[in-house]
Amino acid sequence: MPPVQKKEIRANGRGTRARVPEFVKKFRGVKNWKEAGAWLEWRGIEDIECITPDQAGVARGKMMPSKKFTSDTSLALPSAVFMATISGDYPEDGHGFVYPEDDGDLKLEPDLSTLSIVPWESDPTAQVICDLVHQDGRTVEFTPRNVLRRVMDAYAKRGLRPVVAPEIEFYLVNKNPDPDYPLTPPVGRSGRAIGGGQGYSIAGINEFDELIDDIYHFSEAQGLEIDTLIHEEGAGQLEINLRHGDPVELADQVFMFKRTIREAALKHDTYATFMAKPIQGQPGSAMHIHQSILDRKTGKNVFTDAEGGETPAFRHFIGGMQRHIPNALVMFAPYVNSYRRLTQAASAPVNTKWGYDNRTTAFRVPRSDPAARRVENRIPSSDANPYLALAASLACGLIGMTNAIEPDAPVGTTANEDDIDLPRGLLEAVELFESDESLCELLGTSFASTYAAIKKAEFETFMEVISPWEREYLLLNV
Repeated sequence: MPPVQKKEIRANGRGTRARVPEFVKKFRGVKNWKEAGAWLEWRGIEDIECITPDQAGVARGKMMPSKKFTSDTSLALPSAVFMATISGDYPEDGHGFVYPEDDGDLKLEPDLSTLSIVPWESDPTAQVICDLVHQDGRTVEFTPRNVLRRVMDAYAKRGLRPVVAPEIEFYLVNKNPDPDYPLTPPVGRSGRAIGGGQGYSIAGINEFDELIDDIYHFSEAQGLEIDTLIHEEGAGQLEINLRHGDPVELADQVFMFKRTIREAALKHDTYATFMAKPIQGQPGSAMHIHQSILDRKTGKNVFTDAEGGETPAFRHFIGGMQRHIPNALVMFAPYVNSYRRLTQAASAPVNTKWGYDNRTTAFRVPRSDPAARRVENRIPSSDANPYLALAASLACGLIGMTNAIEPDAPVGTTANEDDIDLPRGLLEAVELFESDESLCELLGTSFASTYAAIKKAEFETFMEVISPWEREYLLLNV
């Protein structure tokens, strides 16, 4: 292939060679190793990133030459990778590290349907998301992608199939190599620092035209589908909405989108952050999750009856979320910073109420035709691991449908100025999580114990840091 054509393929994932196989063009089109080899050869791929999300949603894995990848090479990662805190430490239970099953190596099994190029690399590079299994082939219960699959299997056993659509908010901020200094909004093409109050502003988006173009180009090259992009209320805060689809596929896309957006921002000498509350005085960043449930045989939405009305399953799904979401909050708000967003002054939902097209409630039922009836979970923050957030949200709804939990009456007034119904901090959230036996059983007890231990260890690490507030108000006053 001529060099010019190869460069075009690396840039946008497409080429001009005639009679290109369909599986080469499409994201999630590769079905087997033979097709994978053809896909890699056609693009001149030199290296492969074999990645998998850890408990924080960080990409972990190995890079290798493409020839070694297709030679049936065995890949392994130590299980400790999935027991590390965000700072790289390990929880202890008084007897050493917490290992849910064993501490040996886990096998990486590439999901070839996720094979895509890495468009920001200078050399032809591909990436593939991997699943984890034990050496004897057993599924590893405590890895995030498998936790979501476990919940999906629980739905499948009841003849149901969830459909989701995530919305992810994030901030663009000036580079901040010294963490002691607060984050600041970036300067756009106007030459001025971006201000707040830019909700749905086209001019606000245009301030970052070139960066956003790179986000679109990188996304298209990987087969990631952006539905819409808007400027949110915060200074330099954007939101990307994804098309609805299978939860595992959508979690994969959020996982890859986060990498993509960070890389596009770095190309423009800017940081993209998914912290829940990165800038004091500015709105927090959420990851709203739209959810509907289909009958696997008929393909119809079980939230809607034959006459277009609401079904018991719809009410019970909301009821399950109302009762169990507070216990699952540690998966929607996984860090100490997450709880700075969940305050009455931050315009985020701090309740367990639901309502029709009411954005001040935790669970909003958007306006739609009956066939598209869905429930939006507005509690998760954008720092959540997408696999775990989707697993927890769907698990709470499934428990509600299974146990016929009736919801409270819908709320038609402002709800986020009332008392806070959710845990106020990380340790309280962990305690509630561990006490919910039905939720932990559905997610997997091995995962639940590991995740809780990690969060407790992260809190202890946070407690070692002295904040500016303490120096400001305690240094000379106490």
